Amino acid sequence: MTEEILFKEKEIVIPGQVLAKGMGYVPGEGTFREEDNIIATQLGLAKVNGRLIKLVPLNGSYVPKEGDVVIGRIAEITFSNWLIDFGFSNFAAISLKDGSSDYIEKGADLTKYYDYEDYVVTKIVNVTSSNMIDLTMKGPGLRKITGGKIIEVTASKVPRMIGKQASMINLIKENTNCQIVIGQNGLVWIKGDKLADEIRATDAIMMIEENAHIEGLTEKVKEFLGGKQ
Repeated sequence: MTEEILFKEKEIVIPGQVLAKGMGYVPGEGTFREEDNIIATQLGLAKVNGRLIKLVPLNGSYVPKEGDVVIGRIAEITFSNWLIDFGFSNFAAISLKDGSSDYIEKGADLTKYYDYEDYVVTKIVNVTSSNMIDLTMKGPGLRKITGGKIIEVTASKVPRMIGKQASMINLIKENTNCQIVIGQNGLVWIKGDKLADEIRATDAIMMIEENAHIEGLTEKVKEFLGGKQ
């Protein structure tokens, strides 16, 4: 049977669309095989890597993975941990040993470290089969957030906002003089010396979210920001 790809690279495809024909192609993320056809299961950007056909989703909920850096809110505090709301169905937990480099005794006032409604940049260290999630505050860049603003973006578009080797996020940082942390769960912290800088950084990030599927996006962001290239 003739093997054929039926989409253009980075074309937006819809659920049920046939992406390729022939047994020589392999279904990847967001696709499945039906007889000789590879079919899309969701809305997304179609990509081919050798013989692998996959989709980059344009929407959908965040799925936690070990090693992800996320931004979350302190939702509950128990005698032995902090429970974090980071937009998933379950809260995640930061234990005493992972909450600080300091030794924290059981029974200590945990609000001295992280209080209710504080936001933190934290890292996933374990995800169980029942979706129990453990976090840590030990690592470069992990911290309690102070000042600035937090915005929400589509989690599936986070890789586009970061860019290859952090090229896109660094472009925004350099041209707005802002500290920016993009959590894999779609929360973004932006802090600048001036409100105007925070607004420019926010606008640039929202521009990327709206145009994540188009070619030449880096040049458009450079044009929007002006300044350093």
